[in-house]
Amino acid sequence: MEKDVGSKVQGSKRKHLVWLFALLGLLPLLVFKYYNFLNDCISDGLASVGLQFALPGLNWAIPVGISFFTFQAVGYMLDVYHGRVKAEKNLLDYLLFVSFFPQVMSGPISKADELLPQIKNPHKFDYDQARQGLKWLLWGMFIKLVIADRLGLFVDTVYANYIHYNGLTCFVASIFYTLQIYCDFAGYSLMAIGIAATLGFNLINNFRRPYLAVSITDFWRRWHISLTRWLTQQVYIPLGGSRCSKARTYWNIFITFLVSGIWHGANWTFIVWGCMHGVFQIVEKALGWQKYEGHNWTVKVIRIGITFLLVNVAWVFFRMPNISESIGLIGQMFSSEGTAGLAALEFDKLIIIVTGLLMLLFKDIKDEYLSARLRFLSNKVTRWCIYVLLFSMVLTLGVLDSGQFIYVSF
Repeated sequence: MEKDVGSKVQGSKRKHLVWLFALLGLLPLLVFKYYNFLNDCISDGLASVGLQFALPGLNWAIPVGISFFTFQAVGYMLDVYHGRVKAEKNLLDYLLFVSFFPQVMSGPISKADELLPQIKNPHKFDYDQARQGLKWLLWGMFIKLVIADRLGLFVDTVYANYIHYNGLTCFVASIFYTLQIYCDFAGYSLMAIGIAATLGFNLINNFRRPYLAVSITDFWRRWHISLTRWLTQQVYIPLGGSRCSKARTYWNIFITFLVSGIWHGANWTFIVWGCMHGVFQIVEKALGWQKYEGHNWTVKVIRIGITFLLVNVAWVFFRMPNISESIGLIGQMFSSEGTAGLAALEFDKLIIIVTGLLMLLFKDIKDEYLSARLRFLSNKVTRWCIYVLLFSMVLTLGVLDSGQFIYVSF
């Protein structure tokens, strides 16, 4: 009896100690990313009731990739606590796991049982793995430099002065941003996976054709897969997951996506974005629309289109600097005001964008539905023609002097 009581007390202390270290691990992220945001919120709240108070602001540079390596480190600790992996005794191996350079800036977020064994095992050059890695690297460079960065030039122009553009142009710009962030982030992930593969490491693929999803739930099984997995294991399941009442399950979903929104950045727009996705999933589950396994292609295409539009609206909040600007842009899409139109996008650049997007669409549809029917693309001559074409387009049509990856900011 005394042993049982002692073990419970010891278990409780261990649990409290783990959560203390988890909070300590998250503390640098909270300070660097959220200090000024919380300071501004408190100051604005007090100012609304006539009080003037503000803590000193911080102008420190945010360490690159802090969100990703923080989640990787905290996830490792929680996995050890729950017995999913054994504690690592080699400090250098642990440090390499947390800061593995191909993924340190923008992920993917690796699990200890996936990456640590690979770090410990000796590596010999594997021609097939390196060849596959170079293919991922080339495709990632193509969709980043040729598609994402060229879309970004138009999106930045319209979003910065959306009040001057007509509704169609604002809507097209929102679609372009939806495609830009996919190509930008998926491009980075493929480059990280490709570089790791040339070194003999296998990383989780972060994307699986998310814009072919038939529901928001399906979208999150395909978008930023490593983050979805982390949030599921470390937030959703500890809250109770789906092993409880419907109301509690819906609450767990909402909290999980609220955390996702907060993780992405210190701005109310990210919180709204996360809450929107949580509400979308709750509505889907309440109506039983989260899955579709039918063979009616008309229904499937309609569902893909609706999912894409919902995701597109949420991306507006993700991209704009504040909520009022987000609502303003959405309102401008339905406004007859604004004189500037699609002429902001030069015809030759439009041809490049459309060509790149058609190539991306063809590859995604092929990988999703037609892999077995298009085996001629595996022909050696065909493959090398594609490689040369992609490499030439990167060099001649890519925006080689563009800014950083979008997700480096997170």
